[in-house]
Amino acid sequence: MATLPRATKSPSASVIRPHSEFDAGINASTAWTQHQLSSDLSDEDTLENTENRRPARALYDFEGKAEFRELTVHAGDELEVVKEDVSDGWSLVSDVDGEIGLLPRSYFTYTSEFTATFEPDAANPNLSAPPSKFRRKKETSSSSITPRNSVAGSSATPIIPQNTGEWMFPSFRQSLLGGKSLNRFSSFVTSGAEEWVLKGKAADTTITTTTHFGDGIWPSHEKLSSVISEEDEDDVDSELAEAEENARINGSRLPEADRHFIDAGHAWKSKLPPFKVLVHSPSKRTSILSGSYTVYNVTSLFNATTVEPNRDEPPSSPTRITVQRRFSQFVILHTALARRLPGIALPPLPEKQYAGRFSDEFVEARRGDLERYIGRIVRHPVARYAEVVTWFLSCESDSEWKRLAPLHLSKAPAGPSFYAQVFHPAFNLDLEDAEEAVERFASHTRAVGKGVQGMRSIFGGVREARLEMSKAERLLSYSLLSLITSKSLASPGHIAGIAEEDEDEDESKLAGLKPRDRYKGKGLMNEDGAWCWREGCQECLALTKSLQRTAETFQSVADLYDDHARRTQLATHESLKGVAHPLPIYEGVVSTHRSTLTRYREAGREGHTDEDMASRCETVLNTTMAEMETYHSQKVEDFETLAKDHLDGEIALYEQILSRLQAARSSFDSPSEPLPVSSSSSSILRSTSSSHMLSLSASAPRQPSIYERELEAPRLTPAPLLQPCPHVFDSTPMRPVSVAVGTLLGGGYKGEGRGSVFGNLFW
Repeated sequence: MATLPRATKSPSASVIRPHSEFDAGINASTAWTQHQLSSDLSDEDTLENTENRRPARALYDFEGKAEFRELTVHAGDELEVVKEDVSDGWSLVSDVDGEIGLLPRSYFTYTSEFTATFEPDAANPNLSAPPSKFRRKKETSSSSITPRNSVAGSSATPIIPQNTGEWMFPSFRQSLLGGKSLNRFSSFVTSGAEEWVLKGKAADTTITTTTHFGDGIWPSHEKLSSVISEEDEDDVDSELAEAEENARINGSRLPEADRHFIDAGHAWKSKLPPFKVLVHSPSKRTSILSGSYTVYNVTSLFNATTVEPNRDEPPSSPTRITVQRRFSQFVILHTALARRLPGIALPPLPEKQYAGRFSDEFVEARRGDLERYIGRIVRHPVARYAEVVTWFLSCESDSEWKRLAPLHLSKAPAGPSFYAQVFHPAFNLDLEDAEEAVERFASHTRAVGKGVQGMRSIFGGVREARLEMSKAERLLSYSLLSLITSKSLASPGHIAGIAEEDEDEDESKLAGLKPRDRYKGKGLMNEDGAWCWREGCQECLALTKSLQRTAETFQSVADLYDDHARRTQLATHESLKGVAHPLPIYEGVVSTHRSTLTRYREAGREGHTDEDMASRCETVLNTTMAEMETYHSQKVEDFETLAKDHLDGEIALYEQILSRLQAARSSFDSPSEPLPVSSSSSSILRSTSSSHMLSLSASAPRQPSIYERELEAPRLTPAPLLQPCPHVFDSTPMRPVSVAVGTLLGGGYKGEGRGSVFGNLFW
């Protein structure tokens, strides 16, 4: 079993090894015992023999136990490997002081002598590379890599120029680190692309290097690539099909989900038709062990595919598969996908928690984020048929989930084996095109990210403008009602009204007053509620009723603007997060592409051509360019959907506003006038007909409007708009000091938008 022993007590952050189930004490004792049985360590001649030792360098800190014959090393220490494979993943090594002990094989990497890199110069044979640090302890050498200052009598020696520049650094890296990059945290390294480029397929790769189809073994990566390039996509080579059948019988065939194909246009070949996933119907659950949590229904919709659809029959409804998932299960899906598909640009998982775990706003925000996340996963032509995705969308049994979840999480990262399972047409790459493509792609995604961030900010202003439009329509309605009812509209700091008791005063008290004072307040409205000083005025009664209906229409229009900003435009605002920050998401793809291009040039330089490495570089470059093509196709779909949804929402809004305004306009037409024939909508005609039915009772007194009671306290201060929850890559702006102090003191303004996870803890 591959082992990862314990680290030191206080290692630096850059040399910490991942967690492992390795028991250092037991395995070290076993390894040392087996080594003693196979060789005599008491033989001093064997220990002093350094001719067969290979130089190496420690990659991580390791604190060995003396009782187990382990060696203590620090990252960067120079070592000599006495015996590479002792037992159970241990190696026998010697440090600078000559102490010999056990060290895990994964904790060091081989290096080569400097003399292997620097060839002796014919003009100056005395100039050579120094021996290793171990050999300098036994015999001192006066030579150096850099020539010393000239001494007397050596002026006739010609000056030899140093080899520097592009040839020097790759050779230095090749000799010191075995060709590996200095940055061990780049995506080029962590995805396994570097190991694939340098060494080929990993040890755990199930692909065999044989090319004998008749043996029943799957063909090699290179052979399959050439087969695909020579044959048509719809025709399968008979020999290849026979090999696949034999491999299936022998059990050596790769699973279908682990084989990935790239077409000639640098695009992933899809194996499954696209389908849709909905996340809906959240519900709160309670567990004795984990407490309260939220469960979401995840429904997969598969459209039925028929060879020749019958036009006479209605289209069949899609097949539905519904499972229930909580957020922690989405985390399991994301973790397993990242380990098995390291070369794929996966969307970021939404944040684990926002403020108010069980509030309606939080639950709806998380539901939308999870739906966008899983939707982008199933839209990827490779990720959609991954085994873990199929299991996530179809496993309905809790017991089966608990049994299979540890298996998916315990699988080793794919690493270089992922690229060994990618097959593409031969000669499917041009170096200049690949160099230009990655730079254009990086510039484009950077510009898209900045542009979308600006659009998200501006769209927030558009929503605020809709809210201001709602306030303006509502204020217009109140002012019109105030006009026809002669009731004052309350304003901030001043609420004035007409004293109702003036109308109820005793006639005896008014008898001695002047006419101006006696009829003060009279004539604003007649007894029928008409806006007229004359009693029984039918014209003013009809006018007052029509104006009242117009004012009520403005209220409904204000409600439409308010609802549009809070629901329809909020959904669009949230959807903009799906196209935000493309560069951070594809940064690993860009970094891997650039690093592979560097190795591709090194593999093809004159005098040091490595055809095998160049072929493996082409596989990685085909993978990264296929990811760029995936972003291109998804970007077209995303922005087209965003624009359509926004326009559909605006059209629906203004159609409703138009319908209400048409109905209000029809109330001013007399019943004798012909009805205007329009093709706008049937709702307008229905509203017009109802208005004429109401006109039959035009002589009836006017009924007060439901909005008249709001004149004393108008609704001119709407609740703040709910803002979208932040994207994972969004920077958190600082809160205003006034808001922070007001929240601390328990007063001040407090919006309903979602805030920090910690709430008032720090503010």
